[in-house]
Amino acid sequence: MDAAALFGAACQARQIQDIESAVEAIDEAHRLSPDNPQIAAVRALLHYESWRPAAGLFARACTLNPGDMELIRNRALALASEGERDAAETLLESALEQHPKWTEGHGILARIRLTTGDAVDYDRSYAGACAHQEGSLALHLAWFHQAAMIRDWEKVGEILAKAETLYPGQNALRSARFYLAAETGDDAAADTAFADVEGLRDPGLDLCRVRYHLRRGQWGAAEECARRHIGTPAGAMFWPYLSLIWRLTGNALAQWLDGAPPHLAVLDLDISSAQISDLAEMLRRLHILQAPYPEQSVRGGTQTDRPLFFHPDPEVQSIRRTIMDAVRGYVEALPPPDPRHPLLAADRAKLLLDGSWSVRLVDRGFHASHSHVNGWISSAFYVALPDQPGPAPSGHFALGTPPPELGLDLPAYQTVEPRPGRLVLFPSTMWHSTIPFDAGERLTIAFDIKRT
Repeated sequence: MDAAALFGAACQARQIQDIESAVEAIDEAHRLSPDNPQIAAVRALLHYESWRPAAGLFARACTLNPGDMELIRNRALALASEGERDAAETLLESALEQHPKWTEGHGILARIRLTTGDAVDYDRSYAGACAHQEGSLALHLAWFHQAAMIRDWEKVGEILAKAETLYPGQNALRSARFYLAAETGDDAAADTAFADVEGLRDPGLDLCRVRYHLRRGQWGAAEECARRHIGTPAGAMFWPYLSLIWRLTGNALAQWLDGAPPHLAVLDLDISSAQISDLAEMLRRLHILQAPYPEQSVRGGTQTDRPLFFHPDPEVQSIRRTIMDAVRGYVEALPPPDPRHPLLAADRAKLLLDGSWSVRLVDRGFHASHSHVNGWISSAFYVALPDQPGPAPSGHFALGTPPPELGLDLPAYQTVEPRPGRLVLFPSTMWHSTIPFDAGERLTIAFDIKRT
């Protein structure tokens, strides 16, 4: 095949997540056409996704594709993954000097700083750019959301106050004021801000409205707000909240949505203790970060930084095959298709990943209650566990527990005792969390199956 045909084959293999075939094809395409900008860009991405050295490849792709900000972003991520944090920061800082309104670049730089332990001054690029780019409301809003992700509410308030001075009367800032008041429990301010956004319609704002109503026990208003997004691209954000509303009101739709019994499976896979031990050692080497991602649920631990199941290591690929066989069995056992249902409506013929990662929790670590709005089926697979987690249910996996900040009195559907080799599968719309354990290490693999 010529370079163009090999490039096409690489893209097709990546689409079906046959990453090793994709790498083989793109490497051969590059050999035949070493100066092709498109081939260089995709080759760098495939090497990065498959845990190969990629920073140098992204540097070459940047040379062939000048001004491509996505390649600069990916080069910075590759540098950070390969232990070159300072180089990653320098690259992003240089790019931001030329493009100070590049909000994604600020976000990636803050993320790198946070996950490598720089929690004090992680957002200094936002601060500098906003001081000199007062014409950019988008930049101030991006800074606002960055601080909100780590719940630095004092800083969030300061950013918002500055933006309101610069851009008075903006609808986006009225929504932001409501969000801040509602999420910090400032009831009087939240009521005032709620009235101020009455005429605005936006999925993110409506999600905040749903949470506001739930905190006040206003089940009908919460349901009305959530229901108007079902059947739209934003619908996945609202199904988990409808589950809570229907459970709180005794509506049979909760059983329709979550299953009765719930649509979850607890499977002890046939994996030897030696295989589990080897897998644990391999995963520990991948945990290079010092702190969790700000947007994730991890508390007191770290998460790996690339698609885990794309790693060529034999231990990873072996467990991937075993786990995907179990997922196929779970899917085949689901009730008949229902076109209205977020779990049962999906195409069951294709099982493609929408992310895979490992989490390492240590002393008192846990996962905050959350759901996965981009997934179809979610998971937890246990690799290593503390010797002395504490009295039950310390360290257990809880399914169906609402976020505690909503103040809702709902028990878990089920709590699962973790065991090495145990796999839990459940709908991505279902709330899930872990209960803190006393001491030790808890090493897991998780992934989402893509909704198609």
